[in-house]
Amino acid sequence: MSTSPHPDPIDYEQVDSPERALKYAIQHLAGDRAEIVEGVITPMSPTWAHENAADLIREQIGPRMRALGLRAGSGNLDLPGSANYYVPDLAVVPADLARTEGALVPDQTLLVVEVTSPSNGDTDRAVKRRRYAQYGAPLYLLIDRQEQTCTLFSQPGRLGYTRVEGPHPFGVTIRLPEPFDLDLDTTGL
Repeated sequence: MSTSPHPDPIDYEQVDSPERALKYAIQHLAGDRAEIVEGVITPMSPTWAHENAADLIREQIGPRMRALGLRAGSGNLDLPGSANYYVPDLAVVPADLARTEGALVPDQTLLVVEVTSPSNGDTDRAVKRRRYAQYGAPLYLLIDRQEQTCTLFSQPGRLGYTRVEGPHPFGVTIRLPEPFDLDLDTTGL
């Protein structure tokens, strides 16, 4: 995990590449709940059921996060060198990085959680899984509401995650490894 905030490499007065133009647009024109997935600006409007799933995870990991000095939120994650700029449903980061005004990068997280929706399920299952691994997110928890399963991906590499636990049906307990070292109840997701 990288310990310093990702420096904002974009001089917005000199938007000189498609990547920079897209990221400028997302940060200044598209609003707080939009992301870029493989070069396409995608507005996000999660349902209550979607938010409920993310909140159930946040509640369970909350005590352990506080003990470790961590924070959770859905702040922006930049994937430099690509046309991707994500807003995960939940990301856990060290408290000092949670005060960052700009985007972080996936290797600065300890856990990224994505909850599928009918409109973006394949993106979360394939594209984001591959990209989070390439950019070093140590743990990726996929809550697949359409399939009613949870899958934990770990040990990221350039070609993807090398360890996959699941998919497990909702209701099965999933073990989050260190630094969390806790069991997640997936009932009610």
